[in-house]
Amino acid sequence: MLTKKEQRLRRSRQTRIRIAQQGVVRLTVNRTNLHIYASVISEDGTRVLASASTAEAEVRKELGSSGKGGNAAAAQMIGKRIAEKAKAAGIEKVAFDRAGFAYHGRVKALADAAREAGLQF
Repeated sequence: MLTKKEQRLRRSRQTRIRIAQQGVVRLTVNRTNLHIYASVISEDGTRVLASASTAEAEVRKELGSSGKGGNAAAAQMIGKRIAEKAKAAGIEKVAFDRAGFAYHGRVKALADAAREAGLQF
């Protein structure tokens, strides 16, 4: 029987294959109990073009004394931040790679905030 993590990685594999075939820049999301991370990765998957996470000192200051990076509000902040960084790098369109996580809660909050900030996917 597969563990929860193995199941998630198995789900993510097909998405990665499909995005690779399309040959587009991908916005990938990773979440842990404490933090949420977002990276914009090049078409060939070799370079990280932009990244943002709640583990960054600047973001942690913004989150305040609570320092909670594991909630939807923090995810929203990261979504906005990754969109700004991607635009600064000249990227408008990305494929959203949720890495096998359910499109719900923090992952959805990040995606919606990135869309609102002008990233297309």
